[in-house]
Amino acid sequence: MKVLVTGAAGFIGMHCARRLLARGDEVIGLDNFSDYYDVRLKQARVAQLASQAGFRLCRLDISNSREVQDLFATERPQRVLHLAAQPGVRHSLSHPQDYVASNLAGFVNILEGCRHAGVEHLVYASSSSVYGNNARQPFSVRHNVDHPISLYAATKKSNELMAHAYAHLFGVPATGLRYFTVYGPWGRPDMAPFLFARAILEGQPIDVFNHGRMRRDFTYVDDIADGTLKVLDRAPGGDVRFDPAAPDPGASSAPWRIYNIGNHEPVELLRFIELLEDALGRKAVKNMLPMQPGDVIDTFADIDALERDIGFRPGTPLVEGVARFAEWYRGYFKK
Repeated sequence: MKVLVTGAAGFIGMHCARRLLARGDEVIGLDNFSDYYDVRLKQARVAQLASQAGFRLCRLDISNSREVQDLFATERPQRVLHLAAQPGVRHSLSHPQDYVASNLAGFVNILEGCRHAGVEHLVYASSSSVYGNNARQPFSVRHNVDHPISLYAATKKSNELMAHAYAHLFGVPATGLRYFTVYGPWGRPDMAPFLFARAILEGQPIDVFNHGRMRRDFTYVDDIADGTLKVLDRAPGGDVRFDPAAPDPGASSAPWRIYNIGNHEPVELLRFIELLEDALGRKAVKNMLPMQPGDVIDTFADIDALERDIGFRPGTPLVEGVARFAEWYRGYFKK
């Protein structure tokens, strides 16, 4: 297939693109190389992809509607894996316009490109953040998610609604994946594993919010990439069992689906820190802090629908995944 991967210089984007190339697909990797975090890491990820046959890089910003439409008209991708976005809950508190430009306007541009190019299947990144402070766990795609507690989460919920509208109006097959705390080699520097590893190795304190009394459904990136590609290969149709009198939030009469993709095994943050300490061979200096605005206490993915429909089950134990991440971190930064 010819697959357009947006955010190809990103964490999940690189891993998914690499798997697509390894199985013989042609990949157009789109990225704007935003300076939200160190661009050198993004360039190093792309260098990994450029060494494989079948990869071409397209440097543009998805908020530029003309350039996006020209790209779709020229390349005519069969499938689209849309992972480009402005990430981060904390950043959304001080830079809301970044999220409007990328996550809202940019997503419309991708939808329009898919519509006019006749794309067979659009798979896009949503987030576990859409669940907000829902107390009912594990989080299920059948639960209501109308109460986001950050602008980032609100944009991701908006993406799900926008994709549904295009699936209903124009028949664009679209599947959203609510990712749960992805970690592993080549990870994002703004996320906890990266921040913790750097501080521990430099002997600096780490900020532990809510005094460590949070749980996260940490999911290893290889499992995420495996599940994402399985979804990409299976375009949805309309659910003939969908009942408009009692609508299921996770299904539709349109060719649209939403899935959780996580480890289905939440772990307390302090336990994750212990495993990272063991893997790095050093103890962390912990700076215990209260809860920060926009954050959630627990995440816990119900992945029954994804297992039923595509056979996804995560296979990487946390202790193994943390060890692989620590080994990569030491090697990449020569520490």
